[in-house]
Amino acid sequence: MRVFFSTGEASGELLASELLGAMRERIGIDAYGIGDVRLESAGVRIVQRTRGWSSLGVFEALRRLPRIVPAGLRIALTLRRDPPDLVVLVDFGAFNVRLARMLRTMGFARPIVYYAPPSAWLDNARRAQRVASLCDALTLFRHQADFYRSLGLPIGYVGHPLVSTVATRAPHPPAPADGGVVALMPGSRAGEIERHAPRLLDAIARVREIRPNVSAVFVAVDDDAQRHLEHLLAFRSPLPLEIVRDARAALRSVDVAAIASGTAVLEAALIGTPAMALYVLSAPQAKIARRVYRGKYITLPNLVLDEPVVPELLQEAATPAALADAILALLADPERQRDGYERVRVALGPPDSLQRNADWVLAAAAERAAPGR
Repeated sequence: MRVFFSTGEASGELLASELLGAMRERIGIDAYGIGDVRLESAGVRIVQRTRGWSSLGVFEALRRLPRIVPAGLRIALTLRRDPPDLVVLVDFGAFNVRLARMLRTMGFARPIVYYAPPSAWLDNARRAQRVASLCDALTLFRHQADFYRSLGLPIGYVGHPLVSTVATRAPHPPAPADGGVVALMPGSRAGEIERHAPRLLDAIARVREIRPNVSAVFVAVDDDAQRHLEHLLAFRSPLPLEIVRDARAALRSVDVAAIASGTAVLEAALIGTPAMALYVLSAPQAKIARRVYRGKYITLPNLVLDEPVVPELLQEAATPAALADAILALLADPERQRDGYERVRVALGPPDSLQRNADWVLAAAAERAAPGR
């Protein structure tokens, strides 16, 4: 089977690569698509690099449109001339919804599966209707499945794949009273690193006033993020800190993690790492976000359970002092989140959710490709 994958960010590449691995447990696949090194390492032939595509909010997205839209048109024309057996779109709604629309407008009749459709927690009826009209949608969250079905729209849901790929770590002994190791995960986008990393560094400096032997690891998702962090550290007073690239390995080894809200917080919950979340938008982005989103939480474990399992420090609340206090509280009481974490895992679906997702995608492709469809 020839399968084309379209991703736009590191988290989407991870989802796509793990889905592809599970699909290959069932059938031989020639995979190619849009992505970067993480997808390439999973055996996908990259036809369009996405480095620099990732954006947050309307203003960043607008700056990237002149670069991204022509790439989408070129790819749509290529797929129409030589159609694969299946197209799998993964998250990244700003690009992938447009790509699906271009393909269908051009007469592309092969199956398109949208894996992890956009707006999982925004309950956007217009976007849900658009996705359902263009693709077979497969969500990772029950909340989104319930919303689509409340509108009479078809959508699949069989569980979140991370339940299958992220095991709970063995219990860690408490950190020494004067020390501990903290993972600092500022995010993958340049704007996230710019807004979060300095606050996290200031917070660690404050933590060391109370626990003088605390050390930290910065997690960089790619070469660009590592260069950005190295540049930032060059202008700072030295701290016992190293930069690492493997987020999951870091989460398994540290005592506490301070994480930019996103999939990494969910990974921390499944691993069992005591964690707090932060997120800071630019002032214009924050103004828009407050207008379109009125939910109680933004962090995935909290959204899944509708309760504050993970402390969230957002915008003005994400001060170095508040971040330091949250880190110190978790170092002092690392068991406080255990019950919530266990309930998050149960709520996300069965242990074989990844294979169920792969089987759903293959079944949808077979059904759409059947004669008369």
